[in-house]
Amino acid sequence: MELLLHSIQLDWPVLLPILICSILVVAVAVNRWAYYQKNKRDVVEFIPKLQKELLKNNLNGAQNLAVSVGGVVGEVTEEAVRIFAEQKSGFSRSFDIAANLATRKLEHHLTILGTIGGVAPFLGLFGTVVRILYTFQDLAVQGNQSAAVAMGIGSALIATAFGLGVAIVAVIFYNSFQAIVKRYEDDFQLIKLLFLSFVDGEEANKPQNVTM
Repeated sequence: MELLLHSIQLDWPVLLPILICSILVVAVAVNRWAYYQKNKRDVVEFIPKLQKELLKNNLNGAQNLAVSVGGVVGEVTEEAVRIFAEQKSGFSRSFDIAANLATRKLEHHLTILGTIGGVAPFLGLFGTVVRILYTFQDLAVQGNQSAAVAMGIGSALIATAFGLGVAIVAVIFYNSFQAIVKRYEDDFQLIKLLFLSFVDGEEANKPQNVTM
């Protein structure tokens, strides 16, 4: 505890950026977790209901179902119904645009976690180097004192420990949230494939013009 207080007292300028990074990690993690929980939907239950409405060619029912589901999945499905009704021939490209826009919402702020995960160890290393340099300077002035050397090196390593700790937490959250985003992207692909099956079915049922 004494070593930690000593490090905070002497090295707070280099520890401050790491502290700011830790606050950002917590803020982004809470924000993203709340957002994902708010938009979490049971797609396994939703897809069969949507398929039933499309089998009946009830686009209003499909639209109402999407609205009732809500969240990002509901928004993407609403856009899919609109595209299906207006431009079946270009459904795939138009749906991909809507899905990519939704993915951007899901990935919002995740770059902060990725950046901190990469930068925080270097901030800690920078703090360690600075403290060691000051320790050598003190030794040059005061002479060889083993206690001062031990205190200085121990204080220097605290910055590295803080930087690594923040980086590890940031990377864990970043990878976890990326996995959640990937699951949402898989859900969007399921919705796309469902609509494409009906688009292809209608194309196959169109009468063919035979030229003699």
